[in-house]
Amino acid sequence: MPSMLVIATTAVPDHLRGALSRWTSEVVPGIFVGSVSARVRDQLWQAVTETVGNGAAVLVHPAPTEQGYAIRTAGTRRRVAADFDGLTLIRMTAGPKVKEMQSPS
Repeated sequence: MPSMLVIATTAVPDHLRGALSRWTSEVVPGIFVGSVSARVRDQLWQAVTETVGNGAAVLVHPAPTEQGYAIRTAGTRRRVAADFDGLTLIRMTAGPKVKEMQSPS
């Protein structure tokens, strides 16, 4: 039975966006929404994880959990999904360190 999914992408190759738009609607740039079977959802996500490159992606879909949904991520992200006693929470990781410029003496 089809169920709704949302895939959010950042800095992914154009051909991946094209592949996602065959099964979903890109409602705003990088946000794909659709209603597909679990099999199609898993195949789409496999395509995303194989081609995300330097970008990032998040999949949210219905699941038999306390919250009613599951989160999957691919690529490098500052926000990481973490399980906390059966609840999926989002934790922030440290941002990239910026080199301090030293003034010439």
